[in-house]
Amino acid sequence: MTAGLVRIAVSGAVAELRLNRPEALNALDLPLARAFGAAVAEVTGRADVRAILITAEGKGFVAGGDVSAMAADPERGYQVVDALLEVLNPAILALRQNDAPVIAGVRGVAAGAGLSLLASADLVVLDAAARLVLAYDQVAGVPDCGGSWFLTHRIGRGRVTEMMLLGRALTPQEALAAGLVTEICPADEVDDRARKLAARVAAGPTRSFGRFRRLIDAAPGVALADQLDAERAAFVASARSDDFKEGVAAFVARRKPDFRGQ
Repeated sequence: MTAGLVRIAVSGAVAELRLNRPEALNALDLPLARAFGAAVAEVTGRADVRAILITAEGKGFVAGGDVSAMAADPERGYQVVDALLEVLNPAILALRQNDAPVIAGVRGVAAGAGLSLLASADLVVLDAAARLVLAYDQVAGVPDCGGSWFLTHRIGRGRVTEMMLLGRALTPQEALAAGLVTEICPADEVDDRARKLAARVAAGPTRSFGRFRRLIDAAPGVALADQLDAERAAFVASARSDDFKEGVAAFVARRKPDFRGQ
């Protein structure tokens, strides 16, 4: 059963997905992965959701994949990994392809796939005492859930290589300086501050944010001329939106815009 493993709470235009396997530091076993995939499918299918917040119960965010499930039958450990990623990879893609920005509120450990999930978010509020580590070197694995892509894009090849080959943890202060996280705060303030950040983002021009997310995801592998064309197409599409009309009207009138995500 997956009921309760990921709690969904919608407040205004913010959908919060709260992982709920605290006794295992929210390590991703197949039931939790399936619950997360189902929750992502539900909220990304809702037009009224304009920001997605990912949080977790307990003292840790996500302590990677559930290694105990892989160790139960070492000869079939690869099947556990494959089954997990069959569920998790579409969820990661759905979050990135959706217009609604993703905010993560991270307390405690974010290891392996947990670090990948953190890196996939647009904005991150991080516990000042959090531990960020790849940990794949300890089990002879490789980054998954987009970790090699997101972390290379966010903090660079050299730092990710150091984390993988030397097992080096990234401190919250280093993550902040590198632009991987948005702000750091005491653990007991993370959820509240992440919710406030999500509410602020949800009041923005959601379709414009979605086009921006796709532009920056594609930018590192695109020639300048092609990126200029993509920007032009995205801006023209945005300029046809109701939010754009509201934005320019508000700018001229010197008032705060009232965006509706349309």
